Amino acid sequence: MKITVIHGQNHKGSTWHAAEELLKNIDTEHECREFYLPRDLDHFCSGCLACLKSRDRCPFWPEKEPIDRALRESDLLIFTTPTYCMLPSAPLKAFMDLFFTNWMSHKPYAEMFSKRAVVISTAAGAGAKRATGPVAEMLLYWGVPKIWRYGLAVNACSWESMPEKKKAVIIKDMKKLGKKLSVGKIPHVGIKTRALFRLMKGMQKADWGASPDEKQYWQENGWLDGKKPWVQ
Repeated sequence: MKITVIHGQNHKGSTWHAAEELLKNIDTEHECREFYLPRDLDHFCSGCLACLKSRDRCPFWPEKEPIDRALRESDLLIFTTPTYCMLPSAPLKAFMDLFFTNWMSHKPYAEMFSKRAVVISTAAGAGAKRATGPVAEMLLYWGVPKIWRYGLAVNACSWESMPEKKKAVIIKDMKKLGKKLSVGKIPHVGIKTRALFRLMKGMQKADWGASPDEKQYWQENGWLDGKKPWVQ
């Protein structure tokens, strides 16, 4: 199994530790690549729309390309973010903007429709579950059919200062989730993903897209003629 982890922070705090616990509990043999934001991608989308013509026209493509390749090659995607002001971190939001081309409304990757994903966030107080929402929604619109969200208030500003009871909860939860993820079954593409795909297909046929290149991309993949990006 190939795994890519996108950390929405450079520091190794409570959220990072939760992800490490998860990785330790994935029993199947796996290869993991980890990226840290903003260390590995320190840019904001400029809105130039060059990526709609071709992804490699993005001015930040040299930094994005290794991440993009890892995401496409992986079976499991893990996103982590601390909870900042009840939402994901700014570096992770910037990441979401920089990869907007991957959304079904633009130029989705067929590979995404066979992946699983996990979104993890912790907070000293409230908002952790809410912070996972925008990231999970992005993954849904990428086409990822199976997404787990995990948010937890840890009552501490660091892993070291976290109450032992909270650590025990995280360790137990990550062990349970790790067991599920150890079964490398390709997830079923559900009704919601199929409905979104049909909606975007209709929009592309109606020339709603932001550029003619998007419709051409859909045509080249055969998606406007009945072909689907998933196997089932």
